Amino acid sequence: MRTTIFGASHAEEVGVMMEGVPSGIALGAEVFTSDLDRRRPMLKGETPRREEDMPIVEGLDADGVTTGGIIRISFKNRNTRSGDYSKFVEHPRPSHADLVQRKKYGEGYDISGGGMSSGRMTVALVSAGVVAKQVLGDVVFSTHLIEVGGCRDAEQFEQIIANALADGDSVGGVVECRVQGVDCGLGEPFFDSVESVVSHLLFSVPGVKGVAFGDGFDSASKRGSERNDMIVDGSGRTLTNNEGGVNGGISNGNDIVVRVAVKPTPSISKPQNTYNFATGVVEPLVVGGRHDACIARRAMVVVEAMVALALADLKFRAK
Repeated sequence: MRTTIFGASHAEEVGVMMEGVPSGIALGAEVFTSDLDRRRPMLKGETPRREEDMPIVEGLDADGVTTGGIIRISFKNRNTRSGDYSKFVEHPRPSHADLVQRKKYGEGYDISGGGMSSGRMTVALVSAGVVAKQVLGDVVFSTHLIEVGGCRDAEQFEQIIANALADGDSVGGVVECRVQGVDCGLGEPFFDSVESVVSHLLFSVPGVKGVAFGDGFDSASKRGSERNDMIVDGSGRTLTNNEGGVNGGISNGNDIVVRVAVKPTPSISKPQNTYNFATGVVEPLVVGGRHDACIARRAMVVVEAMVALALADLKFRAK
């Protein structure tokens, strides 16, 4: 499958175009509802920007079923406040893409809402993931937030986020995605390994700074006798799953397990001393606008969508 994303945070619309989607898949608006709802800002500390996020799906037949041709899924941007971002042209936010986007695309590039590097773009990624899940069929996803602000006690997550919000600050988190029912044999030993294809898409998500499979970096501190996954039956099932369901770049039939580090949003109201291109000196910057205190919460469904899209693509390559 080939997926192309279009639009920007405060453009008229955002969305994706998908090629290679097989015929016969029903893609009515109701198919998208569950995952789009998981992405919506609903909790304290999440952006107050509210968009309708009703998908406009084009390229289907009269019954709302794919034909094998190109699918276009778009979402209108209606609740924008571009004035909140005008000062970032000369006084760009630290750790954000304001400066690099303008350097790459020119002085006329519109950074309103964060431009193409905004979390708003993830609504398009989620919709692509919905299509990918329909292609994958019986595969089961289980995605959770396992760490917030360095804490792994889920009972403390809300308080940690509330404290950051009260301080005008933000916190990051770690998302774990488990996928059950993936066929053995997907992926290639080197450049198109399961890990490389999945990671390529995950690192395309705004705010993602780390991806690890199985026991990830912890594997470096263990002995082989400690972490080797012992095969316990003829199906290839293993006693442990430190490899995260992948051997030599190829899925082994056990659960795919991937963990994703999501950074704290750089858009915070706490003053930050950073360079002002208009005055030529370092000055305090206070970011206004509407932002999440912990984007990792709403990133869970985005991570899941990108894993689904990668696995669907690998499934087609294996045919």
